[in-house]
Amino acid sequence: MTKIEIRPATLADLPRLHPVVERAYRGDSARQGWTHEADLLSDTRTDLATLATLIDGDSRLLIALDGNTILGCVNIADRSYGLAYLGLLCVDPTIQARGIGKQLIAAAEATARETFAADRIEMTVIDRRAELIAWYERHGYARSGETRPFPVPVDPPLTMVVLAKPLFDQRQLP
Repeated sequence: MTKIEIRPATLADLPRLHPVVERAYRGDSARQGWTHEADLLSDTRTDLATLATLIDGDSRLLIALDGNTILGCVNIADRSYGLAYLGLLCVDPTIQARGIGKQLIAAAEATARETFAADRIEMTVIDRRAELIAWYERHGYARSGETRPFPVPVDPPLTMVVLAKPLFDQRQLP
């Protein structure tokens, strides 16, 4: 597993982060990894203005770095009443399968507990992404039984599976 630094993103990080997100989710470069949506969607994944909204308030955008190189990111948002939402988890497709995603999830879960006092976390994954859903299940997430429509209209329509996980403070376990 590659050991990396994980910290909150700043506005100055976003121009370097944005291409990493796009490479991980869309286009031919995304196909170098296994977590992409390139076979399902062809538009851009996000933009700088949207990334900027994820930096503070009820949301944190965490970035993984090796020195000054941004390797990936994850967003964690407060949904109130002890619920946090995990999204935008990505790792540059050329370096996936090195444990970076696992480290980003752990940092996101810690942020959910410590910053938002969350006791549970949820995420959504495109239902056609069976291998990605299975990866999250191996990391403690379970299908909640709920589905949601994809956030933007596409043809054919896509459905999101809701995955959830209780959050426990590991320091309090026996």
